[in-house]
Amino acid sequence: MRDDPDFQTYHDQWLRQYDNLNYGTNLSSWILLRTHHLIEKPFSPSHHFGRVLEVGAGTAIHFKFVRHSFDEYVMTDRTAIEGSTAYEWSAGKVRTERQDATRLTYPDHSFDRLIATHVLEHLYRPHEVLREWNRVVRPGGVLSLILPCDPGLMWRLGRLFGPRRRARSTGLDYDYWMAREHVNPIHNLVGFIEYYFEDITEEWWPMRLPLPDLNLIYAVNIRKSLK
Repeated sequence: MRDDPDFQTYHDQWLRQYDNLNYGTNLSSWILLRTHHLIEKPFSPSHHFGRVLEVGAGTAIHFKFVRHSFDEYVMTDRTAIEGSTAYEWSAGKVRTERQDATRLTYPDHSFDRLIATHVLEHLYRPHEVLREWNRVVRPGGVLSLILPCDPGLMWRLGRLFGPRRRARSTGLDYDYWMAREHVNPIHNLVGFIEYYFEDITEEWWPMRLPLPDLNLIYAVNIRKSLK
């Protein structure tokens, strides 16, 4: 049996290659990039959220898709957030912090909106993470999530033509890494979301039917109960 790769070395290499693998110039990258607009569709410049928290912001990919106004936008991740040019125009309104998405240090009801794009599938005990995220959102606020439809049929087929080949060309075993990283299947995550929350607006893409095998992305905006 082969030894495990050194996790820190592998992880650092993955982070260095992340944008190129997932948001490069080929068709699969273009598709993934476009899906970030799905949770922003209900909002326009006329909408306003006072305080916004994005967990797992990574390289700040999602920020340029945000259409509504805000007073403060807090980007968090467990490591340093890169890609600051994406939000320079909001200098003074945007700040970055290191936070563990599973144990946020903010008080209850601290934010009007929480955004997590391609994060929950990576976190163990996602039912507890959803409760933690819900905790920091004020009653009537919004939780916005984007999730891959992994291990649905269309997602698996997409891997054949997407980042797997590029990852292998850089020395990364894509299938091994994704098995380590995507620890929550989409079926389970949707089950948790639909059980815990009542006011949800779902978007399945591209086929629109609520079937993980026929879609690549699941996006949802959750309106937190006023109770």
